[in-house]
Amino acid sequence: MAGPPRLAGGRAPRAAGAPARSFGRRRPLVGVLALQGDVGEHLGMLDDAGAEAIPVTTRGDLDRVDGLVLPGGESITIGRLLARFELLEVVRQRVAHGLATFGTCAGAILLAREATLDDGTPAEQPLLGALDVRARRNAFGRQVASFEASLDVAGLDGQPLAGGPLEAAFIRAPWFEAPGAGVESLATVATEAGDRIVVVRQGHILASAFHPELGGDPRLHAAFVELARRG
Repeated sequence: MAGPPRLAGGRAPRAAGAPARSFGRRRPLVGVLALQGDVGEHLGMLDDAGAEAIPVTTRGDLDRVDGLVLPGGESITIGRLLARFELLEVVRQRVAHGLATFGTCAGAILLAREATLDDGTPAEQPLLGALDVRARRNAFGRQVASFEASLDVAGLDGQPLAGGPLEAAFIRAPWFEAPGAGVESLATVATEAGDRIVVVRQGHILASAFHPELGGDPRLHAAFVELARRG
């Protein structure tokens, strides 16, 4: 079987075999799944937020990292690529065993216990099942319905992130429904049907319905880097 595609123009990963926690607790090694999506943008934001960031395309990469970002893109495609390259179960097990994980847009859908189409019909697709929410795909509408919003987002301590509202870009975005008892809602957005959950945390897992890598504001990435630092 051919290996997964390497990231064109991305930052070079560290030498093979380097231990995942060789930076002490100050600068964790955080990977960005590099099969699809805004990989370069996430790498830059993670670097700004205090992590050493690398693209992840192999099991060896996964074995090294202290945290993993699952970027946006197309959740079905990402799931199928993970399965094709025999990484789906590897990622599932690492997340289940406590790997700090941040899913954005499609990556958040991939983390969910279940996914539906925009009309609530169950979606048949590979999922990691690590995040105890139901993700409604394209919940705000298709590409033409993309929008930006200023969100009050809570940090890891439950208090609003310092610096005021965060500008969020929603592009074919999901929202999160039926959260389990262990899931914290960190941000909502107002819709005609009421407030909808768009940022959640469940222990070592963080998920956002929007694309934080596109706004130039590293605060949500910084919160995730802190999760990875805590281990």
